[in-house]
Amino acid sequence: MKNLQIWLQRRADDVAVLMLSALFLTFVVQITARYVFNYPLGWTLELCLILWLWTVFWGSSFCLRHDEHVRFDMIYLIVSSGTRRKLAAISALAIIVTMLVAFPRTYDFVSFLQIKKSGTLRIPLAYIFSIYLVFMLSSIAIYGRGLLRLWRGQELSDPGAAGGIV
Repeated sequence: MKNLQIWLQRRADDVAVLMLSALFLTFVVQITARYVFNYPLGWTLELCLILWLWTVFWGSSFCLRHDEHVRFDMIYLIVSSGTRRKLAAISALAIIVTMLVAFPRTYDFVSFLQIKKSGTLRIPLAYIFSIYLVFMLSSIAIYGRGLLRLWRGQELSDPGAAGGIV
């Protein structure tokens, strides 16, 4: 099971690397076309924006460890272990409930975007914004797992990591 998890993590990282590479190459094409040939290409800007959106949500969903996210935990780190567990549980529950409540309407909106297409590349907007649904489901799973660990009384990992929940 651990080997499968490591393999999947590496493939998720590979996808992120490919997206960042494509973003960089598209950016180079954009700069070259605009400033060397004085012929701006509209599709490069749109592709850069799409790749950036996908890279951010893909990375947040599958690549970043939760201790690598920006967090404001000064108060969390100075309280006792029991209080940390309570704060971590409250935070996880708030994230899970918020994502679960928002998911149906977000799904409806993303589905509605199927009828609209991007300006230059003509990609259905539902495909572009579907990564946010993946991010929501990933967040629910990650914080659900953390909440389950807290419920079972398992030790929190690094006290500073995502509120110590993962």
